[in-house]
Formats: sequence, C-alpha cells, structure tokens
Amino acid sequence: MESKKVFLENEKVKIEVLPLGAELCSLYHKQHRLQYLWQAGDAWPKHSPVLFPIVGQLKENRYTHQEKEYSLPRHGFAREKMFSILEQQEDRVIFRLSDDVSTRKNYPFAFHFDIHYQLIDSEIIITYSVTNTGPEILFFSVGAHPAFRVPLDLRDKYEDYYLEFDKEEHSGRWPLKDGLIDVTPTPFFNSQKIHLTKELFSNDALVFKKINSKQIHLRSTKHQHGLTVTVNACPYLGLWAAKGADFLCIEPWQGIADGVQATGKIAEKEGIQGLDAGENYQYRWSIQLF
Repeated sequence: MESKKVFLENEKVKIEVLPLGAELCSLYHKQHRLQYLWQAGDAWPKHSPVLFPIVGQLKENRYTHQEKEYSLPRHGFAREKMFSILEQQEDRVIFRLSDDVSTRKNYPFAFHFDIHYQLIDSEIIITYSVTNTGPEILFFSVGAHPAFRVPLDLRDKYEDYYLEFDKEEHSGRWPLKDGLIDVTPTPFFNSQKIHLTKELFSNDALVFKKINSKQIHLRSTKHQHGLTVTVNACPYLGLWAAKGADFLCIEPWQGIADGVQATGKIAEKEGIQGLDAGENYQYRWSIQLF
C-alpha cells in the first residue's frame, strides 16, 4: 500500500515523513544546505523507524499474557503499519495507528498510538502518545531509531565525528547475545565523549541503562555543524550502525530487549509500561540541527 510523503517546513528546516510507520525520512536544513538523516540504502533500508509495542527482541520472539502465547518481531510491528493522519499543518502533523484484527492476532490489546512531529526553529520535536482504549492493562514499550548521516559533509571521514554527553556517564555497556541483553555489563565510559569509529559496532549495538544525560551531541572536529538529541527521561539508550555504513543511530528507548534470563511473561518484561484502561502515556524527545 503506497501513500504520499508528508512535508513539513519552516524558515530553517524541511522534513519528510512516510505514513508507512510514520517514519521520518528526511531532515534537511535549508540554510546549511545539509541533509542530516540517512537516506536508506543497501547497508540498511530504513531511515528512522518507530519501535512499538516492544523495543528490541523477545526471547525466542515470543511472550505470554494471561497464559496464552503470542509472537512479535524485533521492535514490534508499528514500523510496518500504515498510519492515518489525524491533523496536519505547515509545521506539524499527527499520525495515528490503532489496533485492528491484524494486530490483535499477536498483540491482544486495544490502543491508539499517536506520533506528533512539530518544527520549532531548527528543532524537530517528536511526541509518542499511547492511549489504552481497552478494558484491561495495556503492556507496551516505545522507542526511537533515527539514523543520522555520518559524515554530514562528504569531505569528512567517519572518524572526524564524536558524541558528547551533557553529563558524566558511568554506565557499562550491556552486551547482546543473539539480540538478548546479557546478565552483566562490561565497562565502557571513561569520559563524556565517544569518538566514532566503524569498529565500535562490530559486536552489534552499544546498549546502556540509566543514562544521566538529557542531551547527546553529535559533533565534528572539522566544522561547526552537527545535531543534538534531547532524550529527556530516558532509561535506556542504544547506539548502532550497520557494518561499514555511513550513519549513526542514536536511539532513546522507553523499553529494552529481553534479557537472556527473561521469563517470557510480558507483565514481567524489563522496561515494559503498564497502562490502565482509559489512561494516556506520552514521551517527548527532539532533534536540534546546527
């Protein structure tokens, strides 16, 4: 099913969003004449998928709820679903995904999942809103997976870029075993910076818990252009790039993959949110281009 891209624009930036997955697919700064978002390709066919109703992978791709077993793919199904448009203006749009016969086969919950995009100056503000429209507790997680172009300037090298956190970090890296979180972390941080190399992701994503920083800056040693991801209250963070690819994913997560010792019960899953009937949950994050 094809649907036209949605365009939002102000004096400084222009963005494009695909109704399929409500996926951001272009982040263009008009004054800098720079495209900040990975434009898909052989290394990875996505731009910025939204992760719902789970983040990461389930153990054996299965979970149980009320003694029944269900299956969900890694990162859930929202990224492969067509969203409707609830509201659109020149500088903002609201997309919606609701439960239907196809979702209830492996996710027996009633919901509205709304994704808001809004432009303010050179900042893109993204809000995820989940409403429980059913009679029982809604169990879910939500997360972002944007891939930013590195290098931004084709005259640069990948190694000319680094991440700078706004606070000191002491979290270890939580290794992945076949997509599942291992039992113990390994030491990682010794400063507020991570210098980028393509070898960083040779053993899959870098996964962190209990990040102190509210903002993560992607900067270059060669020029002043970059971006800031404001993650706000973010219990989990993923950093990832496909092997040899010219991008970096900075992923604020409100959930995480199953651990290797997970019970499989969705109500006991680490990072899962439980939302009572009629309640609404919101998470807001943003991307500032400079």
